[in-house]
Amino acid sequence: MNWAAIAAIYRFEMARFFRTLAQSFFSPVLSTSLYFVVFGTAIGSRIQEIEGVSYGAFIVPGLVMLSVVMLAISNASFGIYFPKFLGTIYELLSAPVNFIEIVVGYVGAAATKALFVGVVILVTASFFVELRIQHPFAMAAFLVLTCLSFSLLGFIIGIWASNFEQMSLVPQLVVTPLIFLGGTFYSISMLPPVWQTVTLFNPVVYLISGFRWSFYGLADVPIALSLLAIAAFTGLCLAVIGWIFRTGWRIRN
Repeated sequence: MNWAAIAAIYRFEMARFFRTLAQSFFSPVLSTSLYFVVFGTAIGSRIQEIEGVSYGAFIVPGLVMLSVVMLAISNASFGIYFPKFLGTIYELLSAPVNFIEIVVGYVGAAATKALFVGVVILVTASFFVELRIQHPFAMAAFLVLTCLSFSLLGFIIGIWASNFEQMSLVPQLVVTPLIFLGGTFYSISMLPPVWQTVTLFNPVVYLISGFRWSFYGLADVPIALSLLAIAAFTGLCLAVIGWIFRTGWRIRN
């Protein structure tokens, strides 16, 4: 393993992040505050509690997942797309660096950025509601796995995209609706039985449910299914990336 190459890619990507550190810090603070003002005040005044948890505290795991997923995808996709756009990816491919080291460098940096934002949102939320984390190790594991798995997805999107419009197509038209319909701001037990069944086909449900369980011990689906879902998704992304580098799809064209 060429650790020097991994470190070089990682430092390069993180340097871009630190150049806009103020924006990276204040943006999630502001957006989280607005969510609490709008949802916590407007909806929270009508829904006092969900399964014994105040509505403001109930939506915190969903808010964290919403921001972490979108940022992991955008950071990873932009990180690998920009070298394609500039043509510098060929220098990377001709260097003595294998695809595993390339993926670890780019995905590791994107996951680190998303993890930072997730922690910032949790700290911000603690000023609005009283947070309790029943399973801190499970919470950390879910957060890290989410950052890694969706950074892998973002890496795939960045390779697939031929322009900036395509790069934002999947996050805006596919991922965002799945997150909002995946129990971010509600429990799927509040839905009619038919829609509960339909919602179970949304993979994001398992992610948010597992993460919420780590806070309050509440879950819409069994925790084992949540872990299995995120493990399967991560494995699928790794398999796709391996195939991309073996075939040169969208890289050498």
